[in-house]
Amino acid sequence: MKHFTTSDGINLAYRDEGDGLPLLCLAGLTRNSTDFDYVAPHLRGVHLIRLDYRGRGASEHADHETYTVPIEARDVVELLDHLNLKRCAILGTSRGGLIAMVLAATAKDRLTGVCLNDIGPEVAPEGLKHIMTYLGRRPPQKTYADAAAARAEFMEGFDNVPMSRWMHEVQRHHVETEKGLGINYDPKLRRAVEIAGAQPTPDLWPLFDAFDGIPLALIRGQNSNLLAEATAVEMRNRRPDMLFADVPGRGHVPFLDEPESLSVLHAFIENVRQHTTEHAD
Repeated sequence: MKHFTTSDGINLAYRDEGDGLPLLCLAGLTRNSTDFDYVAPHLRGVHLIRLDYRGRGASEHADHETYTVPIEARDVVELLDHLNLKRCAILGTSRGGLIAMVLAATAKDRLTGVCLNDIGPEVAPEGLKHIMTYLGRRPPQKTYADAAAARAEFMEGFDNVPMSRWMHEVQRHHVETEKGLGINYDPKLRRAVEIAGAQPTPDLWPLFDAFDGIPLALIRGQNSNLLAEATAVEMRNRRPDMLFADVPGRGHVPFLDEPESLSVLHAFIENVRQHTTEHAD
């Protein structure tokens, strides 16, 4: 892990590997850079950058009032500045896709393309309700083995996932302690989400439309409880050129190493390469 300091003095961790097309991977709400461990071996010829948001993973905790999408988008721009990167493509899972939408509206000149993983301009209420059942709370299971077994039983919409994958999941996103399993993100993130949820729901479609003119892709879990099928249909209507995969046997979110996910990702990366060449400064 490498580190840099944001303009408000928070130490953020990131991974920086490989050479080629710059691809910044942004994880989900409570997740971190390890989310992309499954797909990383399949991405050749890319400069792979993976950020731990403030308060998550190996990054420093901050005031919970700064755990917002706009401030996290600012952190992304500051990371690019730290790396001396003028532009990059983004692979945004859930929260990461929302950050990409904000960047499209506020710093589009820094983007060469965006691939969204199970996220769109409308977030299904049932998905948000499910997130609030665990956000900021220690899991009831005491060991990795118990937590993996619970995931295998209760993760709705996921089919044919080996127990080894669920074990990897809990090991990456929980910490085993004498008191049981802990979470590896700031529990005050829950308060930040509660504050955001108390505000009127913003219209994010203009942010999605701000992707106009750059390569775009969408990967959706066919059984997703966060990205409704109707929302994905509207996204495709607005961007007929958007690459798309509806990944069978996956809910929120696909792991990204499924054949359908990889097919879209490889095509997306090639599109970004071509678009970057055609629009080189």
